[in-house]
Amino acid sequence: MAVMIDPEKSSLLRAAPRLIQILRVLARHKFLGALRGKNHWPPPHEVRETFEELGLTFLKFGQVLAMRRDLLPDAYIDELELLHDQLPAQGIDAVRATVEIELGAPLTKVFASFSETPLAAATIAQVHEATMHNGRHVAVKVQRPGLEAMIATDIAALTYLVALGESLFPRLRALDLPVLVREFANSLNRETDFQREARSIVLFRTALADVPDLWIPDVVAECSSGTVLTLEFSAGERVDIYARLHPEAMPRAIGTLVRLMLQTIFEEGLFHADPHPGNVFVLPDGRLSLLDFGMTGELDEPMRDSLTLLLEAVVKGDARAATEAYLEMTTASEKVNRAALLLDIKAVLYEIHRSDLADVSIGDAFDSLLRAGSRHGVHNPGEFFLLTRAFVILESMIRQLDPDHNYLGSFREEISRLTAQHFSLARITDKTTKLARELERLMSDAPGDTRRVLRRFAEGNLGRLQSPALEALGGRFSRNLERLTGAIAAAALVIGGAMLVLAPLGGWHHILGETMVISGIIGTLIISIGALRRDRGRR
Repeated sequence: MAVMIDPEKSSLLRAAPRLIQILRVLARHKFLGALRGKNHWPPPHEVRETFEELGLTFLKFGQVLAMRRDLLPDAYIDELELLHDQLPAQGIDAVRATVEIELGAPLTKVFASFSETPLAAATIAQVHEATMHNGRHVAVKVQRPGLEAMIATDIAALTYLVALGESLFPRLRALDLPVLVREFANSLNRETDFQREARSIVLFRTALADVPDLWIPDVVAECSSGTVLTLEFSAGERVDIYARLHPEAMPRAIGTLVRLMLQTIFEEGLFHADPHPGNVFVLPDGRLSLLDFGMTGELDEPMRDSLTLLLEAVVKGDARAATEAYLEMTTASEKVNRAALLLDIKAVLYEIHRSDLADVSIGDAFDSLLRAGSRHGVHNPGEFFLLTRAFVILESMIRQLDPDHNYLGSFREEISRLTAQHFSLARITDKTTKLARELERLMSDAPGDTRRVLRRFAEGNLGRLQSPALEALGGRFSRNLERLTGAIAAAALVIGGAMLVLAPLGGWHHILGETMVISGIIGTLIISIGALRRDRGRR
């Protein structure tokens, strides 16, 4: 089964021992000093080492934070970018057990040969080379056992830590950290669901079938499940190694990389979010092979249309059009300072257009837009961060493969082709047809809707606020005040207990501290359950 994490349903009580362990690690790496203000933050290397020590979930969370230059200073981002996915490989017995449970047959019955030494071992899974009984050469991706319970516990602990931080430092609420944790949990859900990855591979193979210099390994469906994914074997070598031996082949390879990235984004609303050299191989016949679709993003049609307009505005240096297109891609909010945002985007575009074309980066431009938006109250969607990360990784790889390549030239050529297609007669006709249907529906519904509004107006009940509504509002205010008081008391117990646990006193101080931490967590759980029951009762 694939891992499914729901932070709302994860038990805080179950996470209590893990929470105490996390607090101890944070104290050892000087995080408690951050309670005194930004000037007392731990050094960047301590932050990275903390995530490494806390294990798989926090490694992944650190990688997510590394995409958020709008939240953290550059020194911390640079350090978090050093976090890597490599972990010691699990033994062949654990791998065999997972495969046999998931596929419902002994390993030797499914595969004629199965290498005990993995080709690669990362945080979520490891890959083994194998041969099927029909002679088909395959790669088998096997998920690490026990991920579901471990990740669910860590997400529960993270959720509680964020809630505690917001109660202590209300200014943190502007950062939308609970939303960040929820998006992180959803990202882990996607990355650990191998059935979703298999569907993504099928979609990418279909979308890129007309790209002649590209091959994507097919899924072997009968040997795949939620935690085991079997693919055709890619018998090539990493593109960065190939580039050192065959530099003359790189312009063509880079053109293919740019095309596959932009074509899937604008035509299918899909993108590979981790296009680093380890996921791009060169086959013996010179074609590229794209691997690992565990981290992909999706853009709906309105967002793709806005992205097209945004890129066009960035190229033209039109700050007003870029601002409008950017805001169309984000969640609307009355708190957005549009005038200040426009000024910042003007400055971003000015820097882009005064730079040497060889130094211009689409990923860095997107990153600057995200930072400007966050400063002025914009709630950026998670997919936009993922897309920005994908461009940054792709551009970094291209500069590594061929430092002298005119990347923007390849980009402009492909974006021109896609823009012409975007505004083609067939597409305009399709959109016009959809608009006509919507107008037809509006015209048919309008008379009835108008009669109902006029009838309510004549009866005098249009917009009337009944007294029971006022009473309900007062009741909600009272209940929320009670919840807030209880939450502050629970937070005080957790903080006081944590200080006793972390103090080098030992003995009864340590026991009392752990009792206070657990009591605070239980109090929070009781408040949450009570609120949930009242909410359900009102429905």
